[in-house]
Amino acid sequence: MLSLKAAGLLDVDDGKIIRPGVVRVEDDRIVGVGGPVAGDVIDLGDSILLPGLMDMEVNLLMGGRGETPGLSQVQDDPPTRVLRAVGNARRTLRAGFTTVRNLGLFVKTGGYLLDVALGNAIDAGWIEGPRIVPAGHAITPTGGHLDPTMFAAFAPHVLELTVEEGIANGVDEIRKAVRYQIKHGAQLIKVCCSGGVMSLTGEPGAQHYSDEELRAIVDEAHRRGLRVAAHTHGAEAVKHAVTAGIDCIEHGFLIDDEAIAMLVEHGTFLVTTRRLAEAMDVSKAPPELQAKAAEMFPKARTSVKAAYEAGVKIAVGTDAPAIPHGRNADELVTLVEWGMPPAAVLRAATTVCADLINVTDRGRLAEGQLADVIAVPGDPLADITVTQDVNFVMKGGKIYANKN
Repeated sequence: MLSLKAAGLLDVDDGKIIRPGVVRVEDDRIVGVGGPVAGDVIDLGDSILLPGLMDMEVNLLMGGRGETPGLSQVQDDPPTRVLRAVGNARRTLRAGFTTVRNLGLFVKTGGYLLDVALGNAIDAGWIEGPRIVPAGHAITPTGGHLDPTMFAAFAPHVLELTVEEGIANGVDEIRKAVRYQIKHGAQLIKVCCSGGVMSLTGEPGAQHYSDEELRAIVDEAHRRGLRVAAHTHGAEAVKHAVTAGIDCIEHGFLIDDEAIAMLVEHGTFLVTTRRLAEAMDVSKAPPELQAKAAEMFPKARTSVKAAYEAGVKIAVGTDAPAIPHGRNADELVTLVEWGMPPAAVLRAATTVCADLINVTDRGRLAEGQLADVIAVPGDPLADITVTQDVNFVMKGGKIYANKN
């Protein structure tokens, strides 16, 4: 048995710091919280213990050291992407994020689900990284936001993707694309439901798939027990996605009161990705994309606060590498700065995420939970920025970082 001893620990559900903080670990599980220490003791001093944080929107196969933005789509082969992702995964874990959703490849892979392979390698202990819930390839129409040819306005026939790689039009192709992802290990389905900021697809709020196509995606996924996450910005597109049965809206920068009410009514999750509205560098983007960002990003602030106040189930997501891998906690800081209480933000990064990925074995420091435990140098309820300086990381009872 191993005991972690610290100045305090976070009770996520009550939003309180319990002092002192003692967590007893055996194998990969928490076997006791509070009370006396037992077995070997790791004294973390004045730190505060938290459950491992979660990020519901990352793409570990994109971004990172050595990538050339704008050219990587045509320069980087799948092995290069996987090797770069090893570093991205390590940085994410050591930043205190022990579970992530890798939300939809939109790169040329020849049909291989690189995020599934990456997650399997992590689970096998070959490399360090968070637990990965992989989506495989994002499902998007030709010319949709997640059609990679749209980011650089490639000429026809340059970097065209197959149905297996997620480019699907019409109900039959959509069903085939979804079935392919599930066959090869996807644990959720990602769909592009509206336009976006950084692609040449027109208005970011415009709905890309028809209602019939959206229902087909949901039908295929739900019959197999998988949830569906939808990249969606526009209020009308959000309403159509919710009506079709989509489980989770990514971004939702342009949601209005009616869309928010529908999210609450249907229990649909909203994944935040608000930090990118402050930190994403669009200075080198084409003028039309800069104009879209200038219109969209300010609305992200008001819409997330309105959603929180209305009772929408909000889960933390960063859209990394839209912000750098390993800087995931910046999202928590932005959400607090924009009006969410720290306790609510910490739940959005733990228990709400666990609910979103439909698991009960993580998100809290409690007996029987996975021993995913991190430590920060201070009280995050008083100063959320301490989550940017994680000094101890344990995942499944194994220590990956200890700066104490």
